[in-house]
Amino acid sequence: MTLLNLLVLALIQGITEFLPISSSAHLILLPQLTGMVDQGLVIDVAVHVGTLLAVMLYFRADVVMVARGIPRLLRGRIDSPGARMAFLLIIATIPVMALGLVLKETGLVDQLRSMAVIGWTMLIFGIVLYVADKRGAEERIATDWTLRDAIVLGLWQALALIPGTSRSGITITGARLLGFERHDAARLSMLMSIPTIIASGGLTALDLIGNVNSQTLIDGSIAAGLAFVSALLALSLMMRLLNAVSFTPYVIYRIILGAVLLVLAYS
Repeated sequence: MTLLNLLVLALIQGITEFLPISSSAHLILLPQLTGMVDQGLVIDVAVHVGTLLAVMLYFRADVVMVARGIPRLLRGRIDSPGARMAFLLIIATIPVMALGLVLKETGLVDQLRSMAVIGWTMLIFGIVLYVADKRGAEERIATDWTLRDAIVLGLWQALALIPGTSRSGITITGARLLGFERHDAARLSMLMSIPTIIASGGLTALDLIGNVNSQTLIDGSIAAGLAFVSALLALSLMMRLLNAVSFTPYVIYRIILGAVLLVLAYS
């Protein structure tokens, strides 16, 4: 791939991965609307590694806390904040992994990658996010997260397998409906992305063993680095803006894009 193609893909992935506007939808739409060649699995994994490193760096205090809690969890002890958070993150990841395997084995995952599907999910879940953000109470913080919350948000996260839904958008929606304040709803959503990206990226990487050459590795490294920088900047900007504004700007973008895609799909 050319450096320009890698730059475009990395910027799109990095910017849209953590904003509630669906990175998968934008990556699917890019070749459909521009004629660019599909980036392939190697670049997919690479840009996800870049965004994974970005979210882990931004929430490094939480990541360190969870890492320290994992050994206690492995010994069957959930008696520290880190062990408890690690346990809840695992629970929240199970639904999306289970449904993802079902969609992959049945072939339904490919049937959902259409402009019409993305248009409807952009529009519908954008409106749902708006309603949840406006009506949701702001009385709970991330440390109030319970087992029931993890299960509920895990089920919400599974919906993100439908292109255009947005993993961050749908989990933020679920967290706002559960009464989490705006900033901590986004924080929980971002922390949930870490095991999800690791699991999905790991499964995809298994399909690549023995099929990667040196040039592909170079392209992947460049894409990962660019995605890391763009994701870190986008994540930092969103978290700072949440102190002053709501999710409405993202909702407006989703509705406009969804409407345009539906016009294109049905015309």
